[in-house]
Amino acid sequence: MKAKYKRILLKISGEALSGASGHGFDSESLKSVAEQILEVAKLGVEVGIVVGGGNIWRGRQGLNMDRVTADQMGMLATVINALAVSEALIGAGADARVLTSIEISGVGEKFNHKVADRYLKEGKIVVFGGGTGNPFFSTDTGASLKAAEIGADALLLAKNIDGIYDSDPKINPNAKKFDELTYDEYVARGLRAMDTSAVVMCKENGLKVHAFGLSDKNSIVKAVAGDKEGTVIY
Repeated sequence: MKAKYKRILLKISGEALSGASGHGFDSESLKSVAEQILEVAKLGVEVGIVVGGGNIWRGRQGLNMDRVTADQMGMLATVINALAVSEALIGAGADARVLTSIEISGVGEKFNHKVADRYLKEGKIVVFGGGTGNPFFSTDTGASLKAAEIGADALLLAKNIDGIYDSDPKINPNAKKFDELTYDEYVARGLRAMDTSAVVMCKENGLKVHAFGLSDKNSIVKAVAGDKEGTVIY
């Protein structure tokens, strides 16, 4: 199988790591993700990863909490997930590094785009934790920012549903799935599968987005090979 991209930023939803439970970690899901990423790396693709935190913490979760504090907790959740994915990758035989946007001594290295670029060129898989490092920004925006900073060829969104729909398919059984969308169409339709600010950032940097279901067999490998399952935003 031939890879379509030289360097990618893979965004994995936190919920996709939790299996059927919807929270915490599922060992089989982690193992599957790690094995697929390792297969992609063996194709010569340089892989950066951002993991969401929804399996641990999302928003204020009904608590009367300051937004900044809640977002800081969310950023820490993404660091926990970055460590989990990194360990799964190392267990599968990969050379992985964790870089964090917030400094946490002894946990990961502080993000520096030159260090990330060097690691990627050396064939290491780099897992980014901590989002943007600032409140009021989602991990979608953090992923688009990291993709731009490392000069990725594409942003791949591995989600817990198989693409982008005009409404939530879990609620609306008649929801329509899109095969392709332009950045402007996505914004004009008011879609919410990915934050508008993240889509605009991808447009400004000419970064193609491919959203697909992580539960599909070998979905990450197929996406890297240019398979059009899911939804492409360009």
